[in-house]
Amino acid sequence: MALAASTTLSAPAQRVTDVFANADFIKHVSETVGGELKSFTISGPTTGAFTTKTVRTLPTTRMPDIAKKVLGETLTVTQDESWSAPGADGSRTNTIKLSVAKAPVDVSAVQKLVVAGDATVVELTGEVKSSVPFLGAKIASAAEPVIGRALNLQATLAQEWLDTHA
Repeated sequence: MALAASTTLSAPAQRVTDVFANADFIKHVSETVGGELKSFTISGPTTGAFTTKTVRTLPTTRMPDIAKKVLGETLTVTQDESWSAPGADGSRTNTIKLSVAKAPVDVSAVQKLVVAGDATVVELTGEVKSSVPFLGAKIASAAEPVIGRALNLQATLAQEWLDTHA
């Protein structure tokens, strides 16, 4: 299943990058959805190419009943991000891989931060896959809206964070 989203944040791309790579912001996003941040690591300064790894637990309350039966009350999601160095205009690309413990779902996405004057357009495209024979498409189809909403929520919360944190 395909993921696609776009939002405009009223801040320069470097500031948006700094928010997306801020441990306090990542914790805030996790807690906003009723989850818990287990760990967050960053390698390298955000002014160049860098990577992050986030491990969080998330509630399964908004998932289909069949998923709740299999996964239980929470699931553990590992999010690996690989950020490019900024381009000449400040734009950059973030390759995202999500894996869900106890669930046969893998997510790969590309998030682009595109400079638009004093603002930054955050464009996300990706794909949800499941390797389960015969049921893979159905599992991916059920997971896609949940994952899509989670990734969109991060961008929405980023604007609020930008507005309230200097």
